[in-house]
Amino acid sequence: MYDVIIIGGGPAGLTAGIYCLRANLKTLILEKETFGGQIASSPLVENYPGFKSISGAELASNLYEQVDELGADIELEEVLEIKPGKIKKVITDSNEYETKTVIIATGAKYRLLGLLDEEKYLGNGISFCTSCDGAFYKDKVVAVIGGGNTAVTNAIYMSDVASKVYLIYRGSKLKCEVKLMEKITKKDNIEVLYNTNVIKLSGEKELNEIVIKNNVEESKIKIDGMFISIGMDAQTEIIKHVLDLDENKYILADNCLTKEEGIFVAGDCRHKKIRQLATAVNDGAIAASCVIEYLK
Repeated sequence: MYDVIIIGGGPAGLTAGIYCLRANLKTLILEKETFGGQIASSPLVENYPGFKSISGAELASNLYEQVDELGADIELEEVLEIKPGKIKKVITDSNEYETKTVIIATGAKYRLLGLLDEEKYLGNGISFCTSCDGAFYKDKVVAVIGGGNTAVTNAIYMSDVASKVYLIYRGSKLKCEVKLMEKITKKDNIEVLYNTNVIKLSGEKELNEIVIKNNVEESKIKIDGMFISIGMDAQTEIIKHVLDLDENKYILADNCLTKEEGIFVAGDCRHKKIRQLATAVNDGAIAASCVIEYLK
């Protein structure tokens, strides 16, 4: 019997673990892939308080070591089902656990283009967050993939950093707000390529060339980096029949509290406006504090 089971080993889940363990709660952290979440693949983090710069992998390792030294039970298992109740059951691909409380910190994943070798270039030319990684491409050539508000915002942001920005969109008209359209038309170093798809990625160790295809022909573009901005998918499949989700499948939870007694949520899987490392850690601390108060 655990006091709390934390599902997800990203910054939100690991932070929640630190707070729960320091409150002497018997804590189990379950992660299905790698600890650290999205931040682990970032080559450099420069917007997290207390670190002028640190690699995402090192930060993730530090977080893991901290919860490990505090005495958490940590397992690499995929959670398949959560059964609510006074005593909750968490069923994984290997075991079944009982707990008094659960913190859902399963995060969200950026959508990929589905191209060969795409994952090879993650953190090596392919990024998602311009505010996190944009500075690496000062005075360089980048591509932004997508046509919605996020993609256009990212292109505008990068136009003030990079020397040239290609905004590549598969549709014939951008799906962004009018104000954003007005801004992008004023940017001389943004070239919008409509009805165009990226079909191939190239580069020995880092991405340096893409092949694009429009309605007429294929062509190559030399770039230094690419930002994929085609949306995110919340990792909430295991909880969709238990908790309320918004239209994009993010968990509805006011101040990390869900509708189910004893089940809390933290991090990028939660419905909120800003998804950053700092806000994930914030959620982890809040969710853990809610657990501690609930168990009292």
